[in-house]
Amino acid sequence: METLAPFVLLSPLAGFLVNALFGRLLPRRVVGWIGAGSVGIGFIFSLNLLLQLLTGAHSLDQTYFTWWQSGDFSVPFNLYVDRLSTLMILVITGVGFLIHVYSIGYMREDPGYSRFFAYMNLFVFSMLLLVLSGNLIWLIIGWAAVGLSSYLLIGFWFERPTAVLAARKAFVMNTIGDVGMVFAAFLIFLNLRVLDFQGLFSRVHQLPKGGGVITAICLLLLVGAVAKSAQLPLHTWLPDAMEGPTPVSALIHAATMVTAGVYLVARMHMLYDWAPAAAATVAVIGGVTALFAATIGTSQVDIKRILAYSTMSQIGYMFLAVGIGAYAAGMFHFMTHAFFKALLFMAAGNVIHAFHDDQDIRNMGNLRAGLPITFWTFLIGTLSISGFPLFAGFFSKDEIIRAALSAPGTEFWLGVVALVTAGLTAYYMFRLFFIAFGWEWLSHDERHLHEALPVQTVPIVILAAGAVVGGYIPVASFLTPVFGHAVDVGTGAFIGLAALSVLVALIGFLAAYLLHARRPDLAVVWRTRLGPIHALVEHKYYIDELYDRLFVRPGVALARFLNDIVEPRVIDGAVNGVANFFLLEAREFRLIQTGRVSSYALWTLGGAIGVVVVVAAFLGYLPVRLGG
Repeated sequence: METLAPFVLLSPLAGFLVNALFGRLLPRRVVGWIGAGSVGIGFIFSLNLLLQLLTGAHSLDQTYFTWWQSGDFSVPFNLYVDRLSTLMILVITGVGFLIHVYSIGYMREDPGYSRFFAYMNLFVFSMLLLVLSGNLIWLIIGWAAVGLSSYLLIGFWFERPTAVLAARKAFVMNTIGDVGMVFAAFLIFLNLRVLDFQGLFSRVHQLPKGGGVITAICLLLLVGAVAKSAQLPLHTWLPDAMEGPTPVSALIHAATMVTAGVYLVARMHMLYDWAPAAAATVAVIGGVTALFAATIGTSQVDIKRILAYSTMSQIGYMFLAVGIGAYAAGMFHFMTHAFFKALLFMAAGNVIHAFHDDQDIRNMGNLRAGLPITFWTFLIGTLSISGFPLFAGFFSKDEIIRAALSAPGTEFWLGVVALVTAGLTAYYMFRLFFIAFGWEWLSHDERHLHEALPVQTVPIVILAAGAVVGGYIPVASFLTPVFGHAVDVGTGAFIGLAALSVLVALIGFLAAYLLHARRPDLAVVWRTRLGPIHALVEHKYYIDELYDRLFVRPGVALARFLNDIVEPRVIDGAVNGVANFFLLEAREFRLIQTGRVSSYALWTLGGAIGVVVVVAAFLGYLPVRLGG
């Protein structure tokens, strides 16, 4: 195991280096398969690690070299492989491989082909470093590298101003989270004198349970998690991240970046168990974000932005789960979400290509004849994310709702929020499906739509299979050595809560069918009746506008003041003033330089006499009283 773990990291790193250094010299097909193959090799190594864990191997905490040492303190490069990190790397490399294969066809005509695959491989490497790191230093390095990779990929089409602004926005938001992570690491080191995970978990009980220090540590970690996973209030970067290519959206949303916050809380579960207030904060943020994003998704018309708000909502479910201590349920939903969300984004990419980069769902429709594979796979993804029975999303989402509804105290109300969100999810996803795909069969379709290449359809078919059967993978039992056994709510409660969840999803489906398939005129009527509310939701509760007034405009005004007033008048004024002073003095002293030797001799004699007088006075040879 200690030999295999580094190769999971090294394979995408090698792909990045080859494509970054030599990609322009290689044929496009070679570049694409180097990028995809390097991640696929990482998936094979991950499968070998899984087999070793299943056959009785224990977790691994292996140090490979010491990165930095000062006195008694050292920072080793150690990899921590247990069942949690193994689940993460399997999803990252497995789903990431399919996204890379899909990208071979999707990006085939892009002039930045080799650069794209280099960035994608760097992204996967950064995420793998994040989840495999055995100490906080390397976790933070991977955390920052993921932010850098997202900046490069979101702004990949840098000739578009909107892409540059979106990349900058994502970078700034994630930097806020990075600061929280760094402060959390400082607090941990100052109080426990340790930064590796095993040492941290063994010493955390030295801090008072629920005390100020452990709560502050967990809240600072939460700042990083909220920023990376686009939860309230640091969520505004994620919808704008749709400016990147569609495979980037699939990779960010399904297999890598936005799930990093969920992984962080799950990895630090012993800390959050020791800080109940911080854990409750995680749950509340998750529940509120899930409902908040779902309501926005009901009014959007950009196919990728609808899926982006869907991701925010689903990550909110995961935060809710880990916040109430249902860690295995949260990670289960992470896995199933990777299947159906990557599928939905990649299928949406096929539709966008078919409509020549038009992303407005109102300009689409009737796709079953022209794009049959995309049509049926998107329907499977929609059924799965909506929580319909027998699909993967039903099992994982139902575990979260059941855990929340059966929890004591105020957590019950978070379960109610999750249940309402499930109905909204079914509504906005089937609204998207009915408008963008439609059910009508056109016998004479003059648009001449064509299905995507096999290199783009085969990966979504595989993901569709995962969106169906992924719910039957025993993730909870697999993660029992990490989190312990989940609370059993009983067969009766299980069936009753599952039936309630299905009923809510069915109501959402029927509402979408009535308003957007059977009677579209009713949707117009209700949109008019709900005018102010619809406008509020359509404009995303004006959060971007609020941030613009609170932070962006004052920041720009301050920058202009510094640039127009402080810089030229204070800083430049001070520097230029000093220069002018010495220039003036130089002009005065220049008059002394007459060029006459007799004058220089006279000045020299006068100076020498002055020195003798001063020295004599200090030595007491002259009757001079100092200070007299």
